[in-house]
Amino acid sequence: MARAAAKKIEKKAETSTTLLEAAKKVLRQNGYAGLSTRDVAAAAGVPLSQIHYHFGSKQGLVLALFEYLNAQLLDRQNAMFGDTSLKLSEQWDRACDYLDDDIASGYVRVLQELIAASWSDPTVAQVVRTAIMGWVDLIVGATRKAEREFGGLGPLTPEEVGAFAANAFIGAESLYLLGFEKKGSPIRQSLRRVGDLVRSVEGAANR
Repeated sequence: MARAAAKKIEKKAETSTTLLEAAKKVLRQNGYAGLSTRDVAAAAGVPLSQIHYHFGSKQGLVLALFEYLNAQLLDRQNAMFGDTSLKLSEQWDRACDYLDDDIASGYVRVLQELIAASWSDPTVAQVVRTAIMGWVDLIVGATRKAEREFGGLGPLTPEEVGAFAANAFIGAESLYLLGFEKKGSPIRQSLRRVGDLVRSVEGAANR
């Protein structure tokens, strides 16, 4: 009896993950407005009723997808900021590498689609705010550590640095999706240059 129940739970989790991966693929191709639960079910190879069983609705599916992806990426960022072998400038460099990865994986598209949807949907807005604040809190923590190491960050508080970094990356994602880099605007390269500025501060502190 217990073994059968465990297998049932395992199968449910497997189907849920399959649906989330299919939703990521369809959302990346069609956008939030064009996302069809029928298309997701077809891409996952399961009956449409499985989406309603696992997530209740299209909105429930997309929010679950966002939380699924965001949890994975926050774990990645926590590991990176917790790596004491990396200097702050190297952590910034890696964050820029992660941005490239997140564009390729479709996460950036999911985030930006949900930000747009959140303007008229309070439920989506709450989920997005909570997720983004998770990232901001990580940056604030890293900034406080840097503040102790370098003796201050000029006029900026750690909270202001967190706000700046969140705006910089989310804004860069939006402009990238709008095709600004194809028009000659060096969006991601300008973010990487911030790492060079941090390196100059680290160099001055070590002299």
